[in-house]
Amino acid sequence: MKEVLEKESRLDNYLMIIATVFWSGAFIAGKFSVAEFPVFSLTFFRFFFAVIATFAIMIKKGENYRIEKADIFLFVQLGIIGMVGYHVFFFLALKYTTAVNSSLIAATNPIITTVLAFVFFKENIKLKNIISILVSFLGVILIITNGNLKLLANFKFNIGDLLMIIAVVCWATYAVISKKALKKYKPMVVTSYSFLICVISMIPFVIMEKPWVYIPNTSIKGWISVLYMSIFASVIGYSIQQVSIKKIGASKTSLYVNLVPVFSMILAYFILGESISIIKLVSAMLIITGVLLNTGVKIRKVEKENEQKN
Repeated sequence: MKEVLEKESRLDNYLMIIATVFWSGAFIAGKFSVAEFPVFSLTFFRFFFAVIATFAIMIKKGENYRIEKADIFLFVQLGIIGMVGYHVFFFLALKYTTAVNSSLIAATNPIITTVLAFVFFKENIKLKNIISILVSFLGVILIITNGNLKLLANFKFNIGDLLMIIAVVCWATYAVISKKALKKYKPMVVTSYSFLICVISMIPFVIMEKPWVYIPNTSIKGWISVLYMSIFASVIGYSIQQVSIKKIGASKTSLYVNLVPVFSMILAYFILGESISIIKLVSAMLIITGVLLNTGVKIRKVEKENEQKN
């Protein structure tokens, strides 16, 4: 029995690493796709395919995917802030910055979520949380200044890095707001309706971008990039994450997200030819250390609460 459990545990680890590679690949695919699709259309197509897949999965499993009318506005907020807000700024950022920089800045999401939870929901924040925030923030500063701290005086940052910071704030806000929805609905339902709201709200903007003009010139590589982000990064990556959360818990599962910038660096180096400087390596170490400190505090808190319940 012990050997079976150990094998299952190793399998869960391997699956989460695969999911992390898929998420890392989204930064690479995004670089390819923003060269061929306008930003709003790219956001629309990514979630158009993803929402079809997620609802098909729920229907096939016979899960209850209906939501109450009273919660429609909540899901509109989730769709606009989390899906539209994050991905529009994410794709805009990729036009001006590297896949490596964007993935490193995205890694600060747990830190920004902690700050927003403290500001809006008065969740406790301890000294270790503050230290983790400062460590990760230093990593971000090194990225956006490329190690030249004199730029802080002139405020001449890469616009792409700043756009990516806005994107992460949108996603962190989504994570905080989604807690209310997750009290009533399953994660797949929350995510699927967020996808759906995103797709519906993007329609007028897609029409403004005149898809009949650019679609005939879109390459197979462009469509493959979109499908990759839809199926592998969104649907498969998310499904693996849900299985992991069910088996080992949300806190421990979140630790794997720290591998995203590492894999993104490797993929960007080999596929996009992006350089990996000492500054970026130091930045990655600072951000991941800060996130691990912050996540470690939460894991110990959850484990302590579980011990008290048992």
